[in-house]
Amino acid sequence: MERISKVFWISLAIVLVAVVFGVATPDAFERVTGNIQSLITTSFGWYYLILVTVIVVFCVFLIFSPVGAIKLGKPDDKPEYSKGTWFAMLFSAGMGIGLVFWGAAEPLSHYIDPPLAEGGSNAANKEAMRYVFFHWGIHAWAIYAVVALALAYFKFRKGAPGLISATLKPVLGKRMDGALGTVVDVLAVFATIVGVATTLGFGATQINGGLSTLFGIPNNFFVQFLIILVVTVLFMISAWSGLSKGIKYLSNTNMFLAIGLFVLMFIVGPTILTLNMFTDTIGGYIQNLVQMSFRIAPLNEEHRTWINDWTIFYWAWWISWSPFVGIFIARVSKGRTIREFLVGVLLLPSLVSFIWFAVFGTAAIDVQNAGNIDLTKFATEEVLFGVFSELPWSTILSIVAITLVCTFFITSADSATFVLGMQTTYGSLTPPNSVKLTWGIAQSSVALILLYSGGLQALQNALIGAAFPFSLIIVLMMLSLYRSLTKEKRELGLYLKPKPKSKQK
Repeated sequence: MERISKVFWISLAIVLVAVVFGVATPDAFERVTGNIQSLITTSFGWYYLILVTVIVVFCVFLIFSPVGAIKLGKPDDKPEYSKGTWFAMLFSAGMGIGLVFWGAAEPLSHYIDPPLAEGGSNAANKEAMRYVFFHWGIHAWAIYAVVALALAYFKFRKGAPGLISATLKPVLGKRMDGALGTVVDVLAVFATIVGVATTLGFGATQINGGLSTLFGIPNNFFVQFLIILVVTVLFMISAWSGLSKGIKYLSNTNMFLAIGLFVLMFIVGPTILTLNMFTDTIGGYIQNLVQMSFRIAPLNEEHRTWINDWTIFYWAWWISWSPFVGIFIARVSKGRTIREFLVGVLLLPSLVSFIWFAVFGTAAIDVQNAGNIDLTKFATEEVLFGVFSELPWSTILSIVAITLVCTFFITSADSATFVLGMQTTYGSLTPPNSVKLTWGIAQSSVALILLYSGGLQALQNALIGAAFPFSLIIVLMMLSLYRSLTKEKRELGLYLKPKPKSKQK
């Protein structure tokens, strides 16, 4: 059995304290997470906006820099996967419970309550889709990319352990081998647990919403508890069978179900309007990207509240997920150049998200405008099924969507248990099953406590609080990566630039 690090015991103790606190005093737990969320969004919203934009600029800089030619591995290493397989893996990482949960609900919400335009207007329709692209596009994937790049570079190029703390040595030196390194890894583990638990909470509520719409099953915490309990058993079985078995088959199932649901929705939805909205929104997104990136609305409390509830929440969500997704992306990217890696990670998943939201978001707004049903009366987790009820093949669409959320639920939790196991066993690529199962139970417990203490709002509050300390680590990761790449650029300068031809004498 691999050695279990101090990070495991410290992180587990923190999770246990949070779970006991949440069970004993759910109201106080919700109040504490709410106060933390309010403090961060009110006092540090500007910081989140600037940080994420700096991350995007940093990634673009590396693409066009000479260091873009450096491989994530030794000079003679070849990619372990073909481009097609690699792109498929990025697609799988880009798809998840979040896209299914928010695919129809977020565009509709922005349409009814837009950031600037009059609600329900044509301008609000365009603005809604533009901000959805903004929240799920390049900014989100830049956060994942910079964490994944640092991990892959130091792991495969420098031979460092696959730990977040190992990526900070060029900046903080040997202190990463001691207590400070433990603190860094604990923060990464805690951010991952809260980020994944939040997503599992969204998944449980949406499965409950679908079952309520189809079969009249009550939509309450008890049903969500049973859903999480059943799915926890399933993903623990998958985790026990190993990545090469359980998660492999479930990931393939995810792909087929997602493509099937997308194609069905594209056919039965407003196809031509979807294509037109996608084309128009891409232009609007590119044109307004800088303005959206820095918009904080300092003189308008209503607009500022909208930014806190959506943009700041999403930036925190991506930051808290970045250790988990970053490790996954890093593992499958050995042998690729930095330039190829960044172009692939930034653009391909963003495009997939744009297409997904164009299909589901346009359909939701179109159904709302038709006037046969008021989707605003539905709970957030039920909006998608309300859209299906107004389209042909509604039962088939609903069943596919519920199944897709279930399989995403299992694969997300399964993958996260592996990543958490790796982070708490000194970077081991084969963490013990006992460690993985411990983190599986911990994730589900946190998801249940958050739902019990305050539902979706508690999930969002906890997410923003957990992401803040890890955002500081991302800043250090960028500094560390830049310092190491600059040093290597000097060492390999002759190889990154064409050598002048020597004159024949």
